[in-house]
Amino acid sequence: MALWGTIVNALAIIVGGLLGILLPRISEGMRNTVMQGLGLAVVVLGITMALKSNNFLIVIISLVLGGILGEWLRIELRLQQLGKWLEKQVGKVSVKTAGQSGIAEGFVTATLVYCIGAMAIIGSIDSGLRHDHGILYTKSMLDGFSSIIFASTLGIGVIFSAVPVLLYQGAIAVAATFITLMISDASLNAIIVEVTAVGGILIIGIGINILLIKKINVANLLPSLLIAAISVPVYKQVSDWLTIWFH
Repeated sequence: MALWGTIVNALAIIVGGLLGILLPRISEGMRNTVMQGLGLAVVVLGITMALKSNNFLIVIISLVLGGILGEWLRIELRLQQLGKWLEKQVGKVSVKTAGQSGIAEGFVTATLVYCIGAMAIIGSIDSGLRHDHGILYTKSMLDGFSSIIFASTLGIGVIFSAVPVLLYQGAIAVAATFITLMISDASLNAIIVEVTAVGGILIIGIGINILLIKKINVANLLPSLLIAAISVPVYKQVSDWLTIWFH
């Protein structure tokens, strides 16, 4: 079921939000320790995915070209601008409806954190292509724990962020599922392997960001996933031509 990982993610946010409202505020030390543990788990998950590649040259080419395209499109900056714009809209809402400002702020803040990120896109694609929900399960743990923290400070609005998460990630997963209907099984399997490997490297970048080791602009590398999907059939076609030419 392509949507299962997304459903689990949404439920994790709801449960975490409810716990955040009911439980006392989590200490800074506990928050840091748990997030460090989850960050390490994310890095390990990324490594296991990256090692599945059958042709690492495609992975390297995809990351280089994808990074160039992402920097040209300035994806990371545009996502930040989107976040700032939404925050301003929340400010306008809070002025007009002071009683609802807490709900609006919690809803928008949590939605930004849960939807605007590479893990949501990569995980949803993996769910749609392979019906493998491992990335979204990991994301669910991250989102569930962070929703406890958000809800304890921002209130019940955090729980409602589960709805855009369900719609956003679900749409990506369904779109990825349709792709599987248009490509032969052999080509699809080859594409999935390399896209998974590239996605694994991006997941490692997310883990490094969580651990605060170094800021990596993972969003600017997202086009690498598309480049990888295109590179597989192109690489095979070029290889076939060269084989025919030299024989």
